[in-house]
Parts: sequence; structure tokens; C-alpha cells
Amino acid sequence: MRGTRHGPAVRRRKLGEELRALRLAAGLTSREAARLAGWHQSKMSRIETGTSGVTGADVARLLDAYGVRDPRLRAVPEALAGAVADGGGAGWWHAYRGVLPPPYQDFISLEAQACTARTLETSVVPGLLQTAEYARAVTRAALGGVPAATVDSLVRVRIARQEVLRADPPLRLEAVLDEAVLRRRVGGAGVMKQQLRQLLEWSRLPHVRLQVLPFTLGEYVGLSGPFVIFSFPNISDLDVVALDHLTSSLYLERTEDLEAYGAAFRTMQEHALSPGDTSDLIAGIGDGA
Repeated sequence: MRGTRHGPAVRRRKLGEELRALRLAAGLTSREAARLAGWHQSKMSRIETGTSGVTGADVARLLDAYGVRDPRLRAVPEALAGAVADGGGAGWWHAYRGVLPPPYQDFISLEAQACTARTLETSVVPGLLQTAEYARAVTRAALGGVPAATVDSLVRVRIARQEVLRADPPLRLEAVLDEAVLRRRVGGAGVMKQQLRQLLEWSRLPHVRLQVLPFTLGEYVGLSGPFVIFSFPNISDLDVVALDHLTSSLYLERTEDLEAYGAAFRTMQEHALSPGDTSDLIAGIGDGA
């Protein structure tokens, strides 16, 4: 449908930026590009601002109009067009769109398409590794006063997201946790004991790597807050850093941002406990919970 919004917004914006840069490199105005593609200028504007989806065929038409022949230059916009189209399908989370804010839908769509997620958590267990009761306690605390039915729906979404870890191939998850994550009794002693036991189960999977930053480390580069780096197959230019705030989400895609967060994550992995020592610490805390 003409002008339909589909695919994750972060992907539409990135694609629009890429196409605009290629248009400018070709020395074309928006009006001239629209004429070459046989479109109204308003469609060009919607595509370049990320307010409208675009098909792979449309992207190919624009690249041809801009004289882009180099496969390396075509690779990123073509891959983004595919990601936008995939994200616009009837993902399982669409059944919950009445309770999920658009930024959360974007996050889930990116997570579903990624091949690797590197995450730092400073206060709670990563969503992909939470038990239902732990997720319920976190949701109630974060969204105090919402109806019980809404909490139930959000918990079901949280658990459904974990299917990416059981997919073929599965998402590779590398998680670095502050020790506070393990020691904060979210939901009470019983819920926390079950959660720690589940963390150990997840950590035994070959595609899940857990490490803890112990209190004895003192300050570290990630103290400013949690983040997730999503990486995608084949093209590193598609990678995204997601910063989650109480009322909104911020996505970073500039090369310098990706390099800075990637370097910070590697530094934290170097200073964190090994996966084996992390498992021992989780087991020890669980025994005392």
C-alpha cells in the first residue's frame, strides 16, 4: 500500500539516510530523483525521512537512477531494504501491538533479525534470560499501577522473546552483568532463587556467554548504564546500539558510536569473571538465597 509504514522505524531511518547520501553524491535534488524513479516527490520525502517503507525493487530503482553500480555501495541499502521488509511481516509480537509501544516493537524486531546480541546489564537480569515470575516483578515495579492483564501480556512477550535462543540458528548472546544483578532480590527470595537457577541453565548453552563484573572490580566503563549491541549477518554496517530508558529507547548507528560501545564491551569482558567463575558465583549466591 502506498505510504504504508512497515518495518522497524530504526531501519527505515537508516535506509532513508543511506539513500539520501547516495542521491546527494549523484548530484540530484529530491525532485529530480523522484522524476527519474517515476514517483511523486512526496514519496521520496517519506522514504528519506524514514516515515514510509520501501520495497527492494524500489531501492534497486533508486540505486540504478543514482548510477550506483559498485556492489559494495549497493550492499547496505539493499540489505536494509530486506530488513525493513522482514520487519514488516506478521511477527508474533504484532498480536501484542495494543500494549507494546512502538520503540519496544522496534527492539523486538531487531532482536529477531540479529545474529548476535552483546548486552551489559547493571541492575536486572537481561530480558532474554528472565523467568516469568522475575519478569512479572520487574514489570510491576517499572510500570506501577497498570492493569494486571497488561502485566500478564508484557510477561508473555518477555518469555516469547526467548525463542530466538532456541531458533536454528540461535541468537548468540554475550551478556556482562554487574554483580548487583545477582544479589538484588527481585520478587523475593523464592523468585530470585529460581531465577539464578535458570541463569545457570541458560549459561550451559554453547551460544550463551555470561560474565559478571564483581564488586571487587570497583568502577568500570559501563557504570553509566545498560546497553545492547545488535549485530547482523554479513554486513557490520547494519549493527545497532540500543540504549533503553524508562520512557523511551535510543538507537545509535554511527560508526564511531558502534566502535566506542564495542570497545567498551570488550574491555568489560576482559575485566569480568570468566564464564566458569561466573557460574560458580551464581551457584554460590543461589545456594544462599
